[in-house]
Amino acid sequence: MTSATQAMPQRAVFPFTAIVGQEEMKLALLLNVIDPKIGGVMIMGDRGTGKTTTIRALADLLPEIEVVADDPFGSSPTDPDLMSDDVRRRLSAGETLPVSHRKVIMVDLPLGATEDRVCGTIDIEKALSEGVKAFEPGLLAKANRGILYVDEVNLLDDHLVDVLLDSAASGWNTVEREGISIRHPARFVLVGSGNPEEGELRPQLLDRFGMHAEIRTVKDPSLRVDIVEQRSEFDQNPKAFLAKHQAQQDALQKQIADAQARLSSVTIDRELKVKISQVCAELDVDGLRGDIVTNRASKAIAAFEGRTEVTEQDIRRVIGLCLRHRLRKDPLESIDSGYKVDKVFGQVFGLSEEAIQNGAAVAR
Repeated sequence: MTSATQAMPQRAVFPFTAIVGQEEMKLALLLNVIDPKIGGVMIMGDRGTGKTTTIRALADLLPEIEVVADDPFGSSPTDPDLMSDDVRRRLSAGETLPVSHRKVIMVDLPLGATEDRVCGTIDIEKALSEGVKAFEPGLLAKANRGILYVDEVNLLDDHLVDVLLDSAASGWNTVEREGISIRHPARFVLVGSGNPEEGELRPQLLDRFGMHAEIRTVKDPSLRVDIVEQRSEFDQNPKAFLAKHQAQQDALQKQIADAQARLSSVTIDRELKVKISQVCAELDVDGLRGDIVTNRASKAIAAFEGRTEVTEQDIRRVIGLCLRHRLRKDPLESIDSGYKVDKVFGQVFGLSEEAIQNGAAVAR
């Protein structure tokens, strides 16, 4: 940790390991951090269920990253895929880059944000008078190599959602104006949240989120009391509460870092890949995003648990998160989409009816 980081007072953030319940949301977020190419998470559920708290806690938990100190996009000094064009030029010219460390940034996208605020703007006057590309970076530049969180994403303008999803998928943001074009890296974990009562996201946009986590208000009175007590204890004495959970936080941080390093060596048997695609085909999932995301998520969970080979159980734990939002919805059908995924998974993988029922109950 740099002296600058130590000198800066930081607001206490509720620790990720102290969050009670909402296992589905926590798993989806962790897997996207291990492999951002999964494509982000859409979290739909009741108000006041800790969505924002959990996402802030995850960003605070993550290990510090190495950045080029004077680069506005937080480029990596070693990985060419995470460098801006300017940093690449400087590196190829033999320049020694100033390096620093920083926390992973979480950027909150306000609902009223304009496209210029999100993507950045080009100062045409300066470009014409001085002959330089004067670019004012936006929120996508700030979110590079971090987490971009959009609360109430179902209320966001569809055009802006398209822009976010395009950048998240390609890893680059391009701004074009009056014949001037500037691009910069924009690799981030996109997390959207919303309440279904306030409107659904268009299916073609929903499909582009890698995973879909459903969260519900905890009904068990004992668990509700645990959550209230945890929050009260944190609010009364954040330092003591953080100290109590520090060992767990450190262990999880190391587990995430190890999983990120292990991910490239994780393999999945071809027979399992064929079965994943069979599940997608039988559920009549459009396109191949479902197949690709399920394969990626299965590898990420294996890496997270310290293994280099994907098992059937790994696939079972993530397939509902990866496919439930891609199913065609029949307004007259009352069957839960998560249960439909479990049922077809059980049939393709040869599970008994009892095992399917048990798996669906655990998932819920």
